[in-house]
Amino acid sequence: MTIVGEHETSDLHEPPLLSLVLPVYNEHDRLPRTLRLLRKYLSRRRLAAEIIVVDDGSTDDTAALVQRRVLTWPALRLISTPHRGKGHAVRVGLLAAQGAYICFCDADLSMPITELSKFLPPLRPDVAVAIASREARGAHRYGEPVHRHVFGRVFNLLVRALALPGIQDSQCGFKSFRGEVARQLAAAQTRNGWGFDVELLYLARRWGYGVVEVPVEWHYAPSSRVSPLRDSWRMARDVLAVRRNARAGNYEKPAALSGQAYAQTAPGEPGRDAARARSAEAAAPSR
Repeated sequence: MTIVGEHETSDLHEPPLLSLVLPVYNEHDRLPRTLRLLRKYLSRRRLAAEIIVVDDGSTDDTAALVQRRVLTWPALRLISTPHRGKGHAVRVGLLAAQGAYICFCDADLSMPITELSKFLPPLRPDVAVAIASREARGAHRYGEPVHRHVFGRVFNLLVRALALPGIQDSQCGFKSFRGEVARQLAAAQTRNGWGFDVELLYLARRWGYGVVEVPVEWHYAPSSRVSPLRDSWRMARDVLAVRRNARAGNYEKPAALSGQAYAQTAPGEPGRDAARARSAEAAAPSR
């Protein structure tokens, strides 16, 4: 694993408010626009942030493109890993992130970056995990083909039945965590493929962390890498693996973390009563 730009954040006296992780694979065409929009938004908002691009073994010049931008953007970091899947890239990024809040998103910015404010104080729900949702009341989808929407809803039925009852959209590409919670969950993550989202959310609930869906604006990207025909069985396989792991007792909370479900707060976030109530309502499914 190769890290470029690490010195820019490791020397900070305080961690940034936000770490944004971008898992990428052969994103030379889309990434320049994404990085340009991110830099403009963060500069305008004057947010203390780090952007961590995790290159999942791209075969194009994605890594070289990011390396050039690291030279002129101190907040940008590049981590290069062998090709092991999006889940692995996200895990590496979460573990490397230093922010009080850690988010990950897709390189196409299907959720406009202007929606980010919903996941940071003061608008952020008072919970450990806040996930973007295209199904929550108030959300808006634009340009999505009917067949892809149907595929997503069918997959969500499987997810709700086997792992995450009550979660209407586990697969939207943007998720936000309190920093320490993100690192705890990532350390326990085992899935490298498409089902890693389900595993992270299952772990969060299993360990007593509140999970809330936040309605967002979302735009379909024609260049999406998900193929309903090719990837449906892989997604189902990962969800079944999460279920098997749960039945085998592989997701028990480490003893060192016991009692910490409500101890994680971040600068600028109010008390934990609301999170406690939501967590009680969102109990993990029985094994």
